[in-house]
Amino acid sequence: MNEENVKAQMRKGILEYCILAILARGDSYAPKIIAELKEAKMIVVEGTLYPILTRQKNAGLLSYRWQESTQGPPRKYYMLTELGIQYLALLDEAWDEMVEQVKAIRSGATAIETDE
Repeated sequence: MNEENVKAQMRKGILEYCILAILARGDSYAPKIIAELKEAKMIVVEGTLYPILTRQKNAGLLSYRWQESTQGPPRKYYMLTELGIQYLALLDEAWDEMVEQVKAIRSGATAIETDE
């Protein structure tokens, strides 16, 4: 099994959650979101990020505004909507549950003894 492929698949599965978590801390634009994901070793490229942002916007989780920049063209800043905040809270709960479930499995707390 290719370790990098496994890691990439795991990252892909939680990338949408991570984007919402970043935006929960404040409005941001795509290159800054990418930089933060890369800083956390969640390697991502623009070609991956933009479709996710579009999907989240179309689902009503995000909105955006254009803001002038002193360093070039205007930037599109993304922000969570009220629905996005609620959805992130659900994802936070699901994440916490999943972490506990995996811990239980890894520690053997879920092992079932059989009478044979």
